[in-house]
Amino acid sequence: MMLHKFSAALAWACLAFIVYATFAPPALRPGLSTNETPPIVVIERVGAFALLGFLFSIAYPEDRSFAVAIVFGSAVLLELLQYIAPGRHARVIDAIEKLVGAGVGVIAARLLTSEI
Repeated sequence: MMLHKFSAALAWACLAFIVYATFAPPALRPGLSTNETPPIVVIERVGAFALLGFLFSIAYPEDRSFAVAIVFGSAVLLELLQYIAPGRHARVIDAIEKLVGAGVGVIAARLLTSEI
């Protein structure tokens, strides 16, 4: 029970961090390196959503559809919201990278907990 509460708090904190990283001004955005090459950006996107998918799947094992809806929905919604955010741009490839990461995280959690 305590593990689920802790993992739920981590999952929601991770989502909040991703929202911040998505819409923060460029100077305040976190990054893996000072020179953000395209491969690094892909690793960041896939990794962030893999972690998010993993955490939500661990936090809500009894409600898979909720966890999947939050993770995949946030990937798509955050990308779409970039259409209206100043200085941001939405791209289909970015959404695909986020969705791939989300899927990897969900599957990894299910394999770890033997719930596939």
